[in-house]
Amino acid sequence: MAAAAIENQRVIVTAGASGIGRAIADLLIKNGAKVHICDIDDGFLEDFSKTHPAAGVSKADVSKDEDVELLFADAKASLGGLDALVNNAGIAGPTLPVEEIATADWRRCVDIGLTGQFLCTRLAVPLLKAAGGGSIVNMSSVAGKYGFPLRSPYSAVKFGVIGITETWARELGPANIRVNAIQPGVVEGARIEAVISARAEQFGKTYKEVEAGLLEHVSLRRMVTAGDVAEMTMFLMSHAAKNISGQSIAVDGNVETL
Repeated sequence: MAAAAIENQRVIVTAGASGIGRAIADLLIKNGAKVHICDIDDGFLEDFSKTHPAAGVSKADVSKDEDVELLFADAKASLGGLDALVNNAGIAGPTLPVEEIATADWRRCVDIGLTGQFLCTRLAVPLLKAAGGGSIVNMSSVAGKYGFPLRSPYSAVKFGVIGITETWARELGPANIRVNAIQPGVVEGARIEAVISARAEQFGKTYKEVEAGLLEHVSLRRMVTAGDVAEMTMFLMSHAAKNISGQSIAVDGNVETL
């Protein structure tokens, strides 16, 4: 995709210092966007700032009102406005039978992955309207279209993301604000490695057995990369996607079931 597709767009990426968020931020900056990220890990934030000294950085937990307010105050100062929001922050949550899930672990997963998107979008919308429109990309998952045994909080969050995406697309469309969701599948990296390890322990299997079982239900029989998700994010922000809104787009190699 040509750099001009997103050049000079002013973008906030939540949880942008590592994983999928970092891949998104790196790609957007490479293609000329002006980016402000948040994260909670000092080490990741420091590394991001060293790599991208011109980018804006905030230490913020998106589940906390006061942190989100600080994030947007910082972003307004560094960007001068807003053209796009990438609601990427989320956590894996526990891998346990429903009767063993602690209430605190349920709430933490929901607070970060769903309430966090609400808190950020609530503050982003006035800035997007002031810019004459823009785009919001919400990170969901294929766990937002299939039931996911032992992952109740995570699946609930990702189904919820689809609901708010479709709702906000209808609500904000008249203001020229497009809202879409991405549903990554099995993404290479530390998070899926932790999930596979936890499931292996739960089912008494080896890591390789669980990994192979996951990929048996992926038509292309392979994982996707954070870079694949980043490319889709950039496309949805671009002029090429000017008439795409209210959609949930899987980047997953066609996951057939979970």
